[in-house]
Amino acid sequence: MFVGERMSHPVITIHPEMPIVDALNLMKRQHIRRAPVVKDGELVGIVSDKDLLNASPSPAESISVWEMSNLLSKIQIKDVMTTRILTVTEDTPIEVAARLMVDNKIGGLPVMRAGKSPA
Repeated sequence: MFVGERMSHPVITIHPEMPIVDALNLMKRQHIRRAPVVKDGELVGIVSDKDLLNASPSPAESISVWEMSNLLSKIQIKDVMTTRILTVTEDTPIEVAARLMVDNKIGGLPVMRAGKSPA
């Protein structure tokens, strides 16, 4: 079995300048836990819902709701995304992709088509 047979369709991408609040809402709406970050058609990073939640202030913080909203609106995906990205292609055997994920302790891999853009 190959990665192309099991990957999610369609690919939902995020722009690096998107505020983290908007990205988190998009991920919740689309029921996804991670998304490739694409700028000008090129993969520049990957972001997970955990990255976004970890960038958010704790509910125990002693700041007001308005201050929290203001702070969150200023944090962009480019501030929290992972830029060291491992990728696979659609014809990568699923076992190879799984081993790559285990060895690198990651939860997902962007699937690239022709080495250019997420498939």
